[in-house]
Amino acid sequence: MSRVTLSRYLIEQTRSNNTPADLRFLIEVVARACKEISYAVSKGALGGVLGATETENIQGEVQKKLDVLSNEILLEANEWGGHLAGMASEEMDNAYQIPGKYPKGAYLLVFDPLDGSSNIDVNVSVGTIFSVLRCPGECFTQNDALGEEAFLQPGTKQVAAGYAIYGPQTMLMLTLGNGVMGFTLDRELGSFVLTHENIRVPESTAEFAINMSNQRHWEAPVQRYVGELLAGNEGPLNKNYNMRWIASMVADVHRILTRGGMFMYPKDSREPGKAGKLRLMYEANPMSFIIEQAGGAATTGTQRILDVQPESLHQRVPVFLGSREEVERVTAYHKA
Repeated sequence: MSRVTLSRYLIEQTRSNNTPADLRFLIEVVARACKEISYAVSKGALGGVLGATETENIQGEVQKKLDVLSNEILLEANEWGGHLAGMASEEMDNAYQIPGKYPKGAYLLVFDPLDGSSNIDVNVSVGTIFSVLRCPGECFTQNDALGEEAFLQPGTKQVAAGYAIYGPQTMLMLTLGNGVMGFTLDRELGSFVLTHENIRVPESTAEFAINMSNQRHWEAPVQRYVGELLAGNEGPLNKNYNMRWIASMVADVHRILTRGGMFMYPKDSREPGKAGKLRLMYEANPMSFIIEQAGGAATTGTQRILDVQPESLHQRVPVFLGSREEVERVTAYHKA
């Protein structure tokens, strides 16, 4: 039986599920950009891409060389194809305007070009996260600059989302709103090939991911929940749990997507003015869309993440996502 490439899968989706052709082309362009980023990541020191720059992003984080390079790759790959009205990136202060010499399309692309970049220099898995929205109204036909308000749509408005993980294999996980499919990069063929169909997150789990070094800063519901996990068989949950923490959201969520688990990045008391650490538009929304499409759940502790109305491009939220049973438990503790 012939292997199904990403291109073939997208063409079949166009035929069977009426996926718009311009969305198919957009996903293919993003996938090609991810391949280029994968090659850059794999070169490491040989390509001179390790280490930090002298610049910071809007969040005040020192940018890695690969952060900047990955951002440029995604912008350059997607600006000219005519599928986008604009882009927004975790690494840029404002929305990216499609150059006037290129046609505009009906979609908006939002991305974290290199998630987990603190792991780059120690050769731990990193990735790219992306989300696709429709540009509201007729904004893609206007010559005026595209403001950030066009991007401020709840996660329920996403038409596609995915991530690429650059690990022992490079994989692309994708949802078009009808389940989650996984593609592995065949470097000899030069194409992403379908290897994981209709991925499902187990409803229950015995594994969780959280940065325990922040425990003293957590709110009471999280303290209670994690305390019960650590109590194991002798605690109220009557089950032993394993903890895993990679400090790369893509890597942690990929593990959960493929074998189950619970990922948490809660609000803490160190910065009371910030609702959380992770960015709603670039990380929480696309990952929540993927997890929900795989049968899991994702909340801020008090509400479904995909229902949150964004107020700014770089808004942060607490994140609890993964196996439905555990997400519902910790969410109930927040509401108690």
